[in-house]
Amino acid sequence: MKRRVRQYSVLMGICLLLFAGSLPVYYLFGTGWAVAMGAVASVIPPIAMTLGNIADPKDPEDRDNRYGPNAE
Repeated sequence: MKRRVRQYSVLMGICLLLFAGSLPVYYLFGTGWAVAMGAVASVIPPIAMTLGNIADPKDPEDRDNRYGPNAE
């Protein structure tokens, strides 16, 4: 469970930094870089959600999945 929360938190933190950082980048470097940062930031949340929902096969306490080595 800790691995999943850590991965999700790191990816969403990166997403937040990209969104928040796009405004100063817009003023310093132009529209293209800011739009590129926004596009990358918009792709990260589905990836973070997917990685956050994958069960860890090495953690015996992680029983959120229906299939696999830790399924009940």
